[in-house]
Amino acid sequence: MTSASESPLPARPRLIATDLDGTLLRDDKTVSDRTVAALAAAEEAGIEVFFVTGRPARWMGVVSDHVHRHGLAICANGAVVVDLHGGGELVKLRGMDRAVALDVVRALRDAAPGTSFAVEKTTSFDYEPRYPPFQDDPGANVAAAEKLLQEGGPGDGDPVVKLLAHHPTLTPDGFLTLARTTAGHLASFTRSSSTALLEVSGLGVSKASTLALCCAERGISSDEVVAFGDMPNDVEMLAWAGTSYAMGNAHPDVIAAASGRTVANNEDGVAVVIEQLVARARAESERG
Repeated sequence: MTSASESPLPARPRLIATDLDGTLLRDDKTVSDRTVAALAAAEEAGIEVFFVTGRPARWMGVVSDHVHRHGLAICANGAVVVDLHGGGELVKLRGMDRAVALDVVRALRDAAPGTSFAVEKTTSFDYEPRYPPFQDDPGANVAAAEKLLQEGGPGDGDPVVKLLAHHPTLTPDGFLTLARTTAGHLASFTRSSSTALLEVSGLGVSKASTLALCCAERGISSDEVVAFGDMPNDVEMLAWAGTSYAMGNAHPDVIAAASGRTVANNEDGVAVVIEQLVARARAESERG
């Protein structure tokens, strides 16, 4: 593993794909002035920038002003693509079948008693009484997951984006391994929290697979993509991209998957690499 300055940069990158929390954002959830300038410089150099995050679309306000030409962002670990220029309009949905989500709930209840669940939908976020929500949502339905997911239940007509599962005592990586062993044939499991909170998507849905779809629509190959991430939900994306960087604060699995490493999010590690990319692009342009 090499540092940002030592890592080979792609000849002509066409797209930058970056995670947000722990990657582009500082720990206080802000985008630094240096990073804002780097993102703008990349777009001016003709390099598209995609935000690829586990966040739901409703939590994208923190970066909505920094999406430039296309306005698109991949959210919920690849389950949705939204147009931030269009006020978060849904462009692509790769949702989760309710019956499959119920099977996952049953499997995890058996394998890890004490697990509580939340259901992320396209227009709402519902959860069980024991689930620890990150922020209050006065419009949420609070009930057992089986009721939240049943046909005719609360928000029946609202497609399921992903399922979340929290365990109060298991370690984060231990819970992830257990879930993949128990129900990996049913759905895709990953995590991005420092707690034992799993994010469950439809089988085959990930940041990588949705990014690949978006790139194919634009005629962009994986070799032309530079990706950044810090947590297990970034691993597939970093492995897929032709050039990828683990943040200085990254999980060990992320470091192993990436082709390079940059400094931590609080040190503007994404901006450090983008500045190098843009500087080289300008130098090549000046050479004609």
